Amino acid sequence: MAITGELATTGPYAHVRRRQYAGFALIIIIIGFFLQWPTLVTGLMLPVLLVMYWRLAKREEREVEAQFGEAYRRYAEQVAAFIPRFYRLTKGPA
Repeated sequence: MAITGELATTGPYAHVRRRQYAGFALIIIIIGFFLQWPTLVTGLMLPVLLVMYWRLAKREEREVEAQFGEAYRRYAEQVAAFIPRFYRLTKGPA
């Protein structure tokens, strides 16, 4: 699959690279389901889904790195993948 466009590094992407997975998978769906329905099935699915989303994010990161090269590597060094670095939130984008 070809990726087109520009590398997004401002706005929410200045604080976290994979914000859609962090919000959707970790907070809203997976952990929310487990808190709402703490059953054996949701307890077993929690780690499975976390690993699946993490692997998907890593695969997409490789594709973006292939597209944008060194610019993406520099961006990835400065911006966390899933959880914002709180010390950066007070300073703003570098």
